[in-house]
Amino acid sequence: MINTEHQQLSVRRQSELLKINRSMLYYEESDKTENFVLSNKIAEIYSSYPIYGYRRITAMLARENIEANRKRVQRLMREMDLYAIYPRPNTSIKNKEHVVFPYLLEGLVLTKPHQVWQVDITYLRTTKGFMYLVAIIDMYSRMIVGYRLSNSLCTESCKSALEDAILKYGAPVILNSDQGSQFTSESWVKTLAHYKIKISMTGKGRCTDNAYIERLWRAFKYEGSYLYQWNTVEDLKSNIPKWVYWYNNNRPHQSLNYSTPAEILHKAYSSNSFYLNFKDLKIVQEVKM
Repeated sequence: MINTEHQQLSVRRQSELLKINRSMLYYEESDKTENFVLSNKIAEIYSSYPIYGYRRITAMLARENIEANRKRVQRLMREMDLYAIYPRPNTSIKNKEHVVFPYLLEGLVLTKPHQVWQVDITYLRTTKGFMYLVAIIDMYSRMIVGYRLSNSLCTESCKSALEDAILKYGAPVILNSDQGSQFTSESWVKTLAHYKIKISMTGKGRCTDNAYIERLWRAFKYEGSYLYQWNTVEDLKSNIPKWVYWYNNNRPHQSLNYSTPAEILHKAYSSNSFYLNFKDLKIVQEVKM
């Protein structure tokens, strides 16, 4: 609209004719310049680390004292058609022949540990391909009660993680999962029936139903990667137990008023006079250390 090189009309006169404040012109030019500089910096980081999405690129910018919020970085990356490059295997493939169970957590109030557990699978990229980690958390305390690392998306690793958790804590009242084929399989359903566990499943397109364990995966992949190395299968086998212990016993959770899951579990056991078996006592002792 404004032609800064017009030979007959000055910028001031053009602004008066168009009824535009001149300061707006300079503001727009300044904003365009800042976006141009920021876009170049984003492209520079992306060219070196094409596996980075807008969150990590925002973090990289912050490391260089460049102020930019995530939304702005995401918008500029979309305009430049830059997206993180990495394979995204689907860990929740549904088997249409399997029975799907209803979602039981709608309106449910959590009042004690082991009332509801959630289970999910995530993939981990290594130098020799993908590994898969199944984890089970207690929704009340956020405690990781069971996990198992596997090189395949199999039901057996899920059952092993569940049986380890039950051996240590006893069976939950409800276990919630997505509709992945591992959790709708006959073998999985029979195992839960054996322990008299009610089955709850997240509805299609309702990812927030499994939000608790999604936060776990975010912490594992973003925070854990800074504390430990996940480059090889050997790294995973060695460091995942360390990370789980740290997450359960040392990591304060904002949603728990900055208590740790082990502290919440210990407090619940103490206040409700829960029966503590030998392994439960071991957990309490670890918390007190």
